[in-house]
Amino acid sequence: MFLRKYPLRFAAVSIFLFAGFAYSVGFLIFIQIFRSDFLSHLAERQHEHSMVLEPRRGTIYDRNGRALAINLPVYSIYANARAMRQEHEVDHVVEKLAEVFKVDPKQIQAKIDKDKYFVWIQRKVPQETYQALKDLKLPGIGFIKESKRFYPNQSLASHLIGFAGLDNNGLDGLERDYDKYLKGQPGHAIILRDARSRELMFDKGYTPAVDGFNVVLTIDETIQYIAERSLDRMYKKYNCKGASIIVMDPRTGEILAFANRPTYNLEEASHSTPESRTDRAIVFTYEPGSVFKIVTASAALQENVIHESDMINCEHGSYKVANHILHDHEPLGTISFKQVIEQSSNIGTTKVAQRLGAKRFYTYAHRFRFGMKTGIDLPGEASGILKPVNRWSKTSIGAIPIGQEVTVTPIQLMGAIAAIANNGVYMRPYVVKYVKDNQGQIILQHTPQILDKVITLKTDQRIKAILKGVVEEGTGTKAAIPGVTVAGKTGTAQKVVSGIYSHSHFYATFVGFAPVDHPRLAAVVVFDDPHPAYYGGTVACPVFAEVVGDALKYLNTQHQQLMGDDGMPDIK
Repeated sequence: MFLRKYPLRFAAVSIFLFAGFAYSVGFLIFIQIFRSDFLSHLAERQHEHSMVLEPRRGTIYDRNGRALAINLPVYSIYANARAMRQEHEVDHVVEKLAEVFKVDPKQIQAKIDKDKYFVWIQRKVPQETYQALKDLKLPGIGFIKESKRFYPNQSLASHLIGFAGLDNNGLDGLERDYDKYLKGQPGHAIILRDARSRELMFDKGYTPAVDGFNVVLTIDETIQYIAERSLDRMYKKYNCKGASIIVMDPRTGEILAFANRPTYNLEEASHSTPESRTDRAIVFTYEPGSVFKIVTASAALQENVIHESDMINCEHGSYKVANHILHDHEPLGTISFKQVIEQSSNIGTTKVAQRLGAKRFYTYAHRFRFGMKTGIDLPGEASGILKPVNRWSKTSIGAIPIGQEVTVTPIQLMGAIAAIANNGVYMRPYVVKYVKDNQGQIILQHTPQILDKVITLKTDQRIKAILKGVVEEGTGTKAAIPGVTVAGKTGTAQKVVSGIYSHSHFYATFVGFAPVDHPRLAAVVVFDDPHPAYYGGTVACPVFAEVVGDALKYLNTQHQQLMGDDGMPDIK
């Protein structure tokens, strides 16, 4: 009855329902076929979060297993801006974050305005900041556990260690040079989230991070501290422009301490200056002055052109070489060759060099590895300048043998004096003992390496006796250590300013080793432009005496602790 009475209305309703059904079916087919990829990706973005799992960066240890650079767990703060907006809490969250971080709320607002599911608020915050935010329970704020590089000793060995950035990438020093070992390999994980963006569990694609390997240095943290303490005190006392100290075991080439001034705090590396980060010990070259006389003396003794007791007329402080007048720091008459070196006579040394001749002198200077790199396992080492004989002028024979017209680095001086300490055997200096993987296997190791036999044992014993006299009776008396025999050589070199030798700016240097008969330590100390005092014997010698003296006491104590009551090593 109803259908007959209202046929048009029935037809219209039927057509409408059919059209709606057809549209719905068509729309579903459209979504399924043409929009499925887009919507699936959108759902994944809303309910799945891809996370990079940061590996733990390897630790840098000193030779005794004390951490010099280590990663510790910290938290990073992120925000889900869309979740905040859904709960209408944006203003409240911005206000609280600004209070905790002590910043302008506009800085926080700018990050949240990005309207993303994930945006960093602050990376690797202090523990107290993390705890304060966690207690506030702010909506849309989450925490990710990461790790941050810490340097327990702050500026200690800073030029050697270097530093890593926020993302644990090595940026300077050994942190950069051994980054491929230290960094490790990141992992990946996909985390499920509910409708309120709360993390539920790992879902798929989980790849664990592989932690970095550990690097063990030759450096001894205690000797490093002793060296830096003394260097810093004298650096400040004499208003120096710069300074360097290196302490080495001459028998092996292992560097036990390595420091420069100015320096910087590894914990605040972003505030440092290029000058404070400069590794002067290997890249800074300068004319060494009288310390270079160890080369002249060694060569002359080896070639038998002079004997320790031979007398040399030092011309009372004035001697002409070609068209140049050479002077001594004080007038000297006729003295023995041993006294020439002890009193650091330029004239006496030049006369011996003239007997030796330019070619033979150059040969020995080259064998002591001047004018070339020492081979230390650090990048950026400078070679210095040692002119070949065909480039010498008529006055060069009165300049190069006394440390002028030649430039060196502190590490080159270290290698040379260590060779004399080590019976004439030149050892390659190095700072990394080994790299160990996470299973305790050594994957890279440096061992003592002989580079040359510079002089014979007989000659070496003779030059040691002369250098011992420098400390006992000559210009290096302030390098003496009570109860310990010391050998070494002072140097006071004029700086070149505006192309001429300055009479008011100097380099002060001392190189030496102890004990003389069985050397355990060799060291070089260099100060750039000290004043008012500027002599190597006044400025550098006391640092050597304090550092090597205290280091020897420490090593003796350490040795005793390793020995049992019966004099045999304790087995632990």
